[in-house]
Amino acid sequence: MCSVKYQVSLIVALLQICAIFCVREKQDNDAPVVTVKEGKLRGTTYNLVDGSTCYAFRGIPFAKPPVGDLRFKAPLPPTSWKGIRDATNFGDICTQYNSTYQGSEDCLFLNIYTKSLNPNAKIPVMVWIYGGSYYEGSGDFFLPDFLMLHNVMLVTFNYRLDMIGFLSLETPEAPGNAGLKDQVAALRWIQNNIAKFGGDPNSVTLFGESSGASSVTYHMFSPMSAGLFHKVIAQSGVCIHDWAIGRGAKARAFRAGKILGTETNDVQELLNYFKSLEASALTNLTIATLTPDERYRGLPEKFIPVIEKKFPNVEAFITENPVRMLIDGKVNRVPLMLGYNSGEGLIILPDHLTKLDVYNKEPSYYVPLEIAEQITKDQLRDFGDRIKGFYVGNRNITEDDSNTIVDMQTDMHFSYNTQRFAHMYTRLGAPAYLYRFDAVTDLNIIKIALGLTNLKGVSHADELWYLFYNYLNEKPYAEQEKLRDIVYRVTKLWTNFAKTGRPTPDNSLGAIWQPYTTKGKEYFKIDETFVPSHRADKRRIKFWGKLYEEAYLPYVS
Repeated sequence: MCSVKYQVSLIVALLQICAIFCVREKQDNDAPVVTVKEGKLRGTTYNLVDGSTCYAFRGIPFAKPPVGDLRFKAPLPPTSWKGIRDATNFGDICTQYNSTYQGSEDCLFLNIYTKSLNPNAKIPVMVWIYGGSYYEGSGDFFLPDFLMLHNVMLVTFNYRLDMIGFLSLETPEAPGNAGLKDQVAALRWIQNNIAKFGGDPNSVTLFGESSGASSVTYHMFSPMSAGLFHKVIAQSGVCIHDWAIGRGAKARAFRAGKILGTETNDVQELLNYFKSLEASALTNLTIATLTPDERYRGLPEKFIPVIEKKFPNVEAFITENPVRMLIDGKVNRVPLMLGYNSGEGLIILPDHLTKLDVYNKEPSYYVPLEIAEQITKDQLRDFGDRIKGFYVGNRNITEDDSNTIVDMQTDMHFSYNTQRFAHMYTRLGAPAYLYRFDAVTDLNIIKIALGLTNLKGVSHADELWYLFYNYLNEKPYAEQEKLRDIVYRVTKLWTNFAKTGRPTPDNSLGAIWQPYTTKGKEYFKIDETFVPSHRADKRRIKFWGKLYEEAYLPYVS
């Protein structure tokens, strides 16, 4: 995915620049001041696209800077300050590799957008966790304009990424999941302070996309997160995907150390070496540390959450596999809304086409790692042949099969495990609402940027431009009434859920979105129709369910 990631990273970088330079401020002679537990904050007034205004507070530190000896460790609570702290500008983004900006380790800041500062307003709070494969992104460029049409509060924040956020040496000093523990710290800060901004600490909805979606579902399993949120929306990701569960993290760290200049078998020596390096050196090492199998099996997201070892006096984020925890019912049962885009695999297609010779010769690489770990070598070959045969029959895959490749990649990396999660979660008696996003318009920014508008479906991350406003969707949104209507309806579903735990508490959108059941497998079609349906991608889900069943894994079909 290197070439694809570069294109998407360029979009991310442009958005980060826009976040700094393109915010629309109102002349603020009476700037709002709010007192939180750590001190006073001066915010500003932000002009929304509908002509109204809201209050914006940016760059609020929610934890102590995780620098020096705190690198790789869980964050500590923020320190207090004297006087009034300026909260009109974004703080630094977290260290990451992209073409324009490398960020900083002092990056644990959050941003708040609200229409009321009345402590008794009790506005539902929506907390956004960004995606980016756990190696890039920030909370700064997700602007509130569309969501604020519906009287909610938006909070965004940064968390550590790549090796700095997700190095695991399986030791108390570097157990892993520092980035997820940053997220917990942000949620704790929100519980302590959000009422001061008019928010309701008893109505907090986590929502995220891609790795952000796997993050929000991870919080459903973590004892660290219990009681800090009340609803979850997972867009194009859950924590049971192969790409969301780290494997071989300690060995990968030693490979990274060798690449960076030290060859050692001593964990403490390796840790000290990593602490001695500039933060920017601890980025962009995923591809270089891949094993031969990882180069073709799955997606190249490797500095990611891990199942932690338990250590005395170290608070672990998660110590069991979430699939096992779902089976055992060890999950915080909150209302859940989850789904995927119809053409998630569009973002993977360009890279996949460069490797067709390998996949045609060794279709066993199509077998997901979770299955591959459970079966014999003979079964691995058989499963690979069956996957290839299911999608194209008894022939090689070619570039002419682009739509089929997109379907395959969508299924194996997104849609199947999303439905599987919904199925397993619902079996526990918990409420879940499943969607399939298939709106194809001029707001599908990723698909357009990839130059794949000739293919069917909605790319991974395309739904973001129906939820958040920025300069990339500003022109079509302003010019097309149809797009404004779709944006309103999409954000109405999201904010209804944040307010009530149901995306359609009434028939005001013309249809009722029924919760998923294991029998009916209900889902909602988010396209021009906005209608309920049953059994999304039925034939393809049934095929993958058979493979998981034969591998003696929990399945849905």
